[in-house]
Amino acid sequence: MRFEQRTDGATEPARREKNHRAVEANLQEGAGGLLLLAAAHETGLLGDLETAIASCEPTTARSLLSSSPRCLGQLMLTLLFFPLGGLHRTHDLRSYSGNTLAVVTGRSRAYGYCHTERFLSQLAKANGSEALTTALGSWTAHLWGTGSQDVGEQTAPCLYIDGHRKPVYADSLIPRGLIGRTGKILGGRALVLVHDEHGHPRLATTSRGDQHLTVGLPQVLARYEQAGGKTAHARLIVDREGMAAPFLRDLAEAGHTVVTLLKTNQYEGLTSFTDVGEFVPLTYDRKGQVSREVAQACFALALADQKDQVLPLQVALIRDLHRQVPCAPAEADPNQDLGLPAWWRENWQAEPTKAEPTTAKLIPIVTTAPHIDATELAQTYIRRWPLQENVIRDYLLPLGLDVNHGYGKTLVPNSEISKKRAALQKRLSDIQRWAPAARKRASKASLRYTRLRKETKAKGEERSRTLDEQLQKLQAQGVPPGQWKTECNTLQAEAEREMQALWERVSRVLETSNKEFAKWERYCREQGELLRALEDLAVQAGCQAFFVLADED
Repeated sequence: MRFEQRTDGATEPARREKNHRAVEANLQEGAGGLLLLAAAHETGLLGDLETAIASCEPTTARSLLSSSPRCLGQLMLTLLFFPLGGLHRTHDLRSYSGNTLAVVTGRSRAYGYCHTERFLSQLAKANGSEALTTALGSWTAHLWGTGSQDVGEQTAPCLYIDGHRKPVYADSLIPRGLIGRTGKILGGRALVLVHDEHGHPRLATTSRGDQHLTVGLPQVLARYEQAGGKTAHARLIVDREGMAAPFLRDLAEAGHTVVTLLKTNQYEGLTSFTDVGEFVPLTYDRKGQVSREVAQACFALALADQKDQVLPLQVALIRDLHRQVPCAPAEADPNQDLGLPAWWRENWQAEPTKAEPTTAKLIPIVTTAPHIDATELAQTYIRRWPLQENVIRDYLLPLGLDVNHGYGKTLVPNSEISKKRAALQKRLSDIQRWAPAARKRASKASLRYTRLRKETKAKGEERSRTLDEQLQKLQAQGVPPGQWKTECNTLQAEAEREMQALWERVSRVLETSNKEFAKWERYCREQGELLRALEDLAVQAGCQAFFVLADED
């Protein structure tokens, strides 16, 4: 007889519910991977990369590069679609147990770490990076160049070129370079990236970490032209790293037009520019007020390798009205009343110091073109951020090479300003506590100095009278002149030693009084400077919050 468990009055054990968010994320990841795979097949990327890998000559007899085209394609897909499996490098395959890479490559299981690392190492030794770079340039030139081929024959191409360095931590010493975001000099690799005027990535090359953009830019142009891209009479937009006079001159002589940003140490206000035109509105804020103005100007850039020679540049001079910078310090007027606060008075209250005169920040965008439209030139350079800088950031995120926090367009507290404000407020609180104590110590030291000085002066007069009485007494006793002279010198030396010790004591008290007085004065003056810094920081925080809200609109 079969017995069954009774469930009268009882409830079944609760079943574990599925994590619908995780299931949905996996479905989206799989769908995204299939879409990327379909796009790679449709645009011919996989075919170009397979041809490039097949062209690499194996360096060893039993090399994986001698495998069948199907195996090479599967290995290439494994490396190409690492981000779909949440992987960033081949070492992550040691703990990978998913099936995304297996589905993408058409295998029952994904390749393991050793096999993939071996293939990648042999491909690098066979100079596969050069072949793959050329194939990538040819693919992008064909993909985004066919739609505008007829138009491109009449207009010069517009290319955005930028350099990027990422640190590489290795056991061996490698060339070092400046890591832009951290400001550190570390071993790494330098990337040069080319984007077109629509933000499409055209080519990316990797080189030594100590390579400057002025060296990598001509090389990437030649490489892009070799891959089939159009570079004749191109308009090149680069950041201020490319602001070098011989570099601009050589590119201009080669027929290119360069647009870049003038460095702050190369000019001093409006007086450094000539033929400055009228400023016209460039951008408006959400209240309809002008936030930036632009004017046409000229600038003569000195050539370092040619004495007394200059390179004429056209300038789109932007004046940012929402960003104020200190004016150049003027010569001090000896008759000017500085209006120093009476900090020594009893009822003195600290006030912020006078704000320094400021002016709108200048952003000079220069070009080697003979004639310009200032508004169009400014807008062309400003498009670097949405067309290239943001693309680079988004490109590095899935590779695990960069991390960005708090990029949402919402009003969030600025952590750096909060740190500065907390430090200033703590310093102000400490000084407000130290100033009265320093004043009290200075007052006590001053009173002590006055008392000791009077006492020492009286003691000196009394000691002088005593010395005269002793000398007169010796003279009255009929002491011989030689002996009297000796006794006189001895008594005078003894009196001088005694008074010197007393006056040294007075000097020490005076030094202490002056030191405490100077400390009191410094604390009082610093309170005004700290209050001014806090007010300036509040204005800066308000401007940044306004920019965030304006960007959200």
